[in-house]
Amino acid sequence: MLGLVLVWISTTTPAWAEAAFIEDTPSIPTQVNSADIPSDQVNQFVEAYLQVVALIDARDEDLKRAATEAESLQLQQATQAEAYGLIEAAGLTRQTYWQLLGLANSDAEFRDRVLAQLEERDS
Repeated sequence: MLGLVLVWISTTTPAWAEAAFIEDTPSIPTQVNSADIPSDQVNQFVEAYLQVVALIDARDEDLKRAATEAESLQLQQATQAEAYGLIEAAGLTRQTYWQLLGLANSDAEFRDRVLAQLEERDS
């Protein structure tokens, strides 16, 4: 399960959430050495990630019940704003969060560090 959690954008996130977040995602440089990322920042990422995933899961049913496109869009925007608030409350910028999420999905060494943190929280 933990291995799949990191690719939430492509596998577990409802389409509405993926579209809402991708539209507002800045262009992020990918030249990051995962060994240079401090453990504290990995902890911040894991905290934010878990909260964002829980938020999206909690809002999915509301979105499915939206009566109109306008209501759906309003719920998507509110969820996105709340998610960004959670990310910032965890001590990360939006750009850093997206950069770390991309790195977790593309760099095996960093993914292992994140998975270790997830497993530690799960136990």
